[in-house]
Amino acid sequence: MQIILLDKVVNLGNLGEIVKVKDGYARNFLIPSGRARRATETAKKEFEVRRAELEKAAAAKLAEAQALGEKLAGTTCKLTQKAGVDGRLFGSVTNADIAEELTKSGFAVTKAQIRMPLGHIKVVGDNTVGVALHTDVVVDITVSVYGETA
Repeated sequence: MQIILLDKVVNLGNLGEIVKVKDGYARNFLIPSGRARRATETAKKEFEVRRAELEKAAAAKLAEAQALGEKLAGTTCKLTQKAGVDGRLFGSVTNADIAEELTKSGFAVTKAQIRMPLGHIKVVGDNTVGVALHTDVVVDITVSVYGETA
């Protein structure tokens, strides 16, 4: 199915590009989330009329994400979990835990925005985690996990 992208989509394309994707991806994800539209002749004409408005909205989202990224860059998130004597945690620190702690600190971050390249944190210590605020803005933060003996 051919679609017109109404927003930048990672590994697919930028605003205004006409791309071919699988039918299910378009019908079940891109079109319902408002990121794309079927590439019919009328849709192409309507898109050209609204192009400036959509580009302005995309630039505003990017500027907002960059401003939040500057505040968030270099932040240290401190979490305390129960741990054994050897420094291994009973359980793990997940992206939901990190997002909750950042929200308490005043940053509006969802768990889907937290990028943990090595998986969940299972040991006491400092770890670097990425926060994807926008497709173009990824900020690294430090997560310090402290052990609490039972």
